[in-house]
Amino acid sequence: MSRLDSMLRRFTAQRDGLNWAAGLVEGLQGDGLDMGLGNGRTYDHMRETMADRRIWVMDRVLQCHPSCVPPEQDFLQGEAEDGLARLADIGARIVIAHYDFGFGVKEKDVEEAARFSPLIAKVMAPGGMLISGQPLVGFEAVQGPEHIAPDRYYFYKT
Repeated sequence: MSRLDSMLRRFTAQRDGLNWAAGLVEGLQGDGLDMGLGNGRTYDHMRETMADRRIWVMDRVLQCHPSCVPPEQDFLQGEAEDGLARLADIGARIVIAHYDFGFGVKEKDVEEAARFSPLIAKVMAPGGMLISGQPLVGFEAVQGPEHIAPDRYYFYKT
């Protein structure tokens, strides 16, 4: 599979998975969280499709498209450990989260996701959904939309 085809497959899985998970948490009270702002595409999609929720965003640096800059009070700039600790300290209740941190080296990305998993668990509300490009640990894995290959995106319930 070409890198372009792989990217398209990932973006489609990401979008469809977010939409699917948003439907599952529709009746729950709480916020959204985008871990890894990057260009801002996922955040933009989350704020459009979950307009009734506050969407927290974290990344080391703010370098997204100008149309995707989150409100200053919702952007947790810096290391993920610090941002997740801040959310836990203020008692944030996250019902839907997207995990997209990574270096682009699979082994390092999987290791980092495992290390962050307990920190993410502290901010997730019971019954919440996690959508991730990397495997996470300590969460209940669930089958996502049938058309998404199990190794393409990961889905978890808290």
